[in-house]
Amino acid sequence: MTLAHDCRRPDLFRPQIFAALELYRRGAFDPETTTGAWAGEIGMVQMLPEDIIENGVDGDGDGRVDLKTSVPDALFSGAKMLRDLGWRAQEPWLQEVTVPDTLDWSATGLHTTRLVDEWADAGVRASTGELERGNLPASVVLPMGRKGPAFLAYPNFRIYFEWNQSFVYVTITAYFATRLSGAPVFDKGMPDAGLSGEQMIELQQKLQARGYDVEEADGILGRKTRAAVRLIQQELGMPADAWPTQDLLDFL
Repeated sequence: MTLAHDCRRPDLFRPQIFAALELYRRGAFDPETTTGAWAGEIGMVQMLPEDIIENGVDGDGDGRVDLKTSVPDALFSGAKMLRDLGWRAQEPWLQEVTVPDTLDWSATGLHTTRLVDEWADAGVRASTGELERGNLPASVVLPMGRKGPAFLAYPNFRIYFEWNQSFVYVTITAYFATRLSGAPVFDKGMPDAGLSGEQMIELQQKLQARGYDVEEADGILGRKTRAAVRLIQQELGMPADAWPTQDLLDFL
């Protein structure tokens, strides 16, 4: 109710009130006992009431959709939602890779998409097995900069963002899915130390002072802060891998 009344995304949350009322009419929602996350998501796979109506599946055959206690219901419902968001079966989503020191770091990140064959020509290699060759587009993702783990993110990876906009959330979810499918533990590499929350706020404030849009100085390395870090790194002649370090903060 609060998010529907006073929120930066009312178009998302206002329909959830009516969806919750519909679930109540069906006997699938009890205001006195139903609990969820702070933004109204319910169950193991965190679905909003409208998503439950559109994608809820009775996976265990007991005649109701219970995303809090039924693993089959949660898995079937989550899978249906991903499919409806555009997930393409029999395609990869995230693959660990190794990258050469000569890679154009400014081309890494989700803002750049190239065919897998083009990444291979640039020296990107699968850590285990083979790359998904051919015409499949992909992005090189460096969650902790050029010295940390590296991944190829395929079109299915972007589908996760239709569910949750957090880069960290999406990357962790996609990585765990690769582990469930048999991938080995990723190579942590030797990334440069990241910034503390207070240091990140200081960095964001300095970026704002230079005219970069980081939304707000909240200490979180979000999408816009990563983009701003990449741009300032390019401006300063640093490797533009979008990973904020103490050296960058000291320079600014």
